[in-house]
Amino acid sequence: MMDPSPPDSTAVPEPASGADSRVVNGQCEQTDSPQQQQQENNTESQGEGFKMDQEMKITESIEDRGLLESSMRLKPHEAQSYRKKALWVSWASIVATIILAIAAFTVSIMRHSASAFGFAFDATLDVLSSVIVLWRYSNAAAVHSAHREYIACVILGVIFILSSLCIMGKAIHDLATKLLPEVDDLLFSVSIVSGLVCVVLALIKFMLGKVLTSRALITDGFNSLVGGIMGFSILISAEVFKHEPKVWYLDGTIGVLMGLIILTYGVKLLWDMIPRVRQTRNYERFE
Repeated sequence: MMDPSPPDSTAVPEPASGADSRVVNGQCEQTDSPQQQQQENNTESQGEGFKMDQEMKITESIEDRGLLESSMRLKPHEAQSYRKKALWVSWASIVATIILAIAAFTVSIMRHSASAFGFAFDATLDVLSSVIVLWRYSNAAAVHSAHREYIACVILGVIFILSSLCIMGKAIHDLATKLLPEVDDLLFSVSIVSGLVCVVLALIKFMLGKVLTSRALITDGFNSLVGGIMGFSILISAEVFKHEPKVWYLDGTIGVLMGLIILTYGVKLLWDMIPRVRQTRNYERFE
């Protein structure tokens, strides 16, 4: 009888069981998965970066053509709808602030209130800024015109600076002469109504300005917001003076502070907008 031949040592052994194969595969998957995740993350980050770069390039190209960013966000009928809303809000602001300005000027003269005078002047400024917004959106074809937008902002900046000087001048004069405010129900009524009306107008203007990407509308809303703050400041300073006569200077101090805020905003507006007016002066086809 012949002995059985020994097993071939060069033969590749098959896996003993399916479990070992799964373990090996599991180890391979665990080894490769961090690399795959890193590649996926890199791909996603590159995609996001490319998308942001494309959006920036599109925005810059639109601005280079003398258009606002709203031109690629809004459809034509949507832009015209928001333009009409801006016109209606501006007309409502003009009527309301004229009434409030007359009332505040009357109160400031009768009650010697620097805050009331500051609010009255700010209300007058609000009327002028709303008139500028009316001009800005009076032309339906210029709803996305960057040149028209920047011109409106420059005019607003000049008006802001001049008005702030008048407000601060009156407040400083009252502080220097120690002019004491007179407190009564008329002053309270005017301050509350003025504050509420101006704050509501400011919120509406901010929303429209954001949709239309209009710096002029946002500036008009900022002016209304300052008017609302000054309206409530009349109430605060009068109430403080009523209980603490030693703090008579609060009224004039608020007037100086509001004047400085308006002055700062006006200077910043001119600093930002004058170069843009020069850049877009060749795009007057929308006028």
